[in-house]
Amino acid sequence: MATARRRLLLAGALSAVVLMLSPAAAHADPDPATVEAQIDTMWRQAEPLIEQYNAVHEQYENNLAKQAELTAAIQPLADQLAVAQEKIGKIAAQAYMGGQAHTVNAMLTADSPSTFADQMTLLDSVARVQSEELSDVLTLKAQYDAQKAPIDALVTELAAQDADLNSRKAEIDSQLAQLQQVRSQAYTDSGQTSAYYRPQVCPTEYLPTAGYKAAAFACGEAGKPYVWGAAGPDVYDCSGLTMVAWQQVGVYMPHNAAEQRRSMPYVDESDLQIGDLVFYYSDLSHVAIYVGNGMVMSAPSAGDVVRMLPMRNGAPIHSFGRPG
Repeated sequence: MATARRRLLLAGALSAVVLMLSPAAAHADPDPATVEAQIDTMWRQAEPLIEQYNAVHEQYENNLAKQAELTAAIQPLADQLAVAQEKIGKIAAQAYMGGQAHTVNAMLTADSPSTFADQMTLLDSVARVQSEELSDVLTLKAQYDAQKAPIDALVTELAAQDADLNSRKAEIDSQLAQLQQVRSQAYTDSGQTSAYYRPQVCPTEYLPTAGYKAAAFACGEAGKPYVWGAAGPDVYDCSGLTMVAWQQVGVYMPHNAAEQRRSMPYVDESDLQIGDLVFYYSDLSHVAIYVGNGMVMSAPSAGDVVRMLPMRNGAPIHSFGRPG
């Protein structure tokens, strides 16, 4: 129910902003600042969903891998179980078809009462050994099932979430594409398209550090479109950009802003260095990479592009972190 309500609210917000900014609804062309403010309001509602999708999708893929590993690990046990079941099946079939045949045949072929007793003891011993073998296999199988069942249940749950979130991607992208048309026209009409993506040297100063190399990579991606769930090489979302930037220097992080926050130590703003990550909002739904002089490189939102922005751009900063 909560997911359905959230979906309806998000769809309603997107539709309202599209209608508000559409040429048919406006008596005068909106200026870029108005368009940006209205898109930011809408995007603040959408971005947590994007980051949720990234986290769920990554968990889904990881648990699929665990499920495959467990399935491979159990295969020898499954083969052993099949052989044991076949043996017991044959014994059960013989007993069913023959009734007391084993006892009678043993008695008829026995040279003496003592031989008969020995044969019956042997038959009983064989049955006991086979029963113990099967019991051991079933015990191992039960242990495996106990380990695998929670993974199977989680994979099923995550698959449903992944499919639901992915289906909503098309809906959001379609409406944001309409916003981007209005946005592009507003910038064209106002003549504010020059130096839009990277208005100054980026990073702002050279440093012989891994952080500088990561930031320089992010600067080089300026102008590439935002696509949620994307991590390059031609399109990015916010955590995809920071993840790939730091991969250039051998540092690997999850594709999710909140998970990235948890993967690294905090730093104070007074100690901020080029390449550090800036996390936004209390729910950690946005992240950007610091490039110096109070600026970040960011993949801001759907319909936008990777670009240089003031670190303090109206979005509340949660904290700062340093990968490594």
